[in-house]
Amino acid sequence: MSVFATAVARHPRYSVVLVFLLALITFLLLPQSSYHAIKLAHNEGPSSLVSDPVDYFRNRASLRPLQAILQEQEELYKFHLQRREGLVKKYGPTAAQVEAFPSNGQFYTLWDFFLPAFQCPHRVERIGNLGDGGKWMCGFDRVARQRDCVIYSFGLNGEVSFEAELLSRAPNCQIWGYDFSVSSIGSDIEHGFDRDNRSLASRAHFKPYALTGTDEHASTPPKWTLKSLLQANGHKFIDVLKIDIESWEFEALEPFVREYIHSGEPLPVGQMQIEIHATESSGYGTFEKFRQWWEELEKAGLRPFWTEPNMVYMNIIRGARPDLVEYSFMNIRGEHALVSDKWIS
Repeated sequence: MSVFATAVARHPRYSVVLVFLLALITFLLLPQSSYHAIKLAHNEGPSSLVSDPVDYFRNRASLRPLQAILQEQEELYKFHLQRREGLVKKYGPTAAQVEAFPSNGQFYTLWDFFLPAFQCPHRVERIGNLGDGGKWMCGFDRVARQRDCVIYSFGLNGEVSFEAELLSRAPNCQIWGYDFSVSSIGSDIEHGFDRDNRSLASRAHFKPYALTGTDEHASTPPKWTLKSLLQANGHKFIDVLKIDIESWEFEALEPFVREYIHSGEPLPVGQMQIEIHATESSGYGTFEKFRQWWEELEKAGLRPFWTEPNMVYMNIIRGARPDLVEYSFMNIRGEHALVSDKWIS
């Protein structure tokens, strides 16, 4: 008989206490990350991990490949589209009968049909002012680490906190800014410096152009399409596209997006931050017209991951309908999409 067996036979109570103490010490010394991994491996629910939220989310992210996350999100987005159709039938029953902003006591607005139902697989953060001018971005830390990146910004109006912070934090990015209503790109960039004490203006390019759906370069102001600007600048891809052009976004984006849908080529945009002006005067203030425009963005691979109403506008113009809303989109298709290998490292 072994020494251990003899000790157990002679002192059973002490042996039980000893085994319990050894088990307790082993549990306490086991690294928490390994413990969480064991619990995940045994398919225990999220509630078992809430004692350490940071480690919980780190493990969940690392255990799931990016493509698996995207596939799941796309399936959830398809479910959201089904719910959209259900809402149309409820308040229509056809799209032509749905009011964008009902005045008959119905509890919805246009924006309830177009929720940011896609989850960004990277970190989401606000860039620029906390108020008007700031935008929400997906994976900006990855943009900032790129060897080079292209930023297009339409509609500056002297408020360039978003653009200035992009240049300040992403040392290899350059920005092309366009706005016919101002004479320069803005003081935050003209007099700003990045973390290496380099002038922001050295990586900024400005033209007083209007972004529209047709090219009229000799007009006043000069009108340029997004495709023509890409060609003129020698660019094949826009990492960050910001648009705030007072309802001209519909006319400007419609032919650009439609061309890529028909050609089957991926839209050359990584992500888009846009203020949408669904005003009655825009021509896209009705539900049916707006939905047609929005669904073409979806067909091109753009997915909304963030939205916020323009409360400044609502505060200034009391009684106005809430037809100005900020949206952030990510592109899920193409070699250079926001979720491609280019953005994973």
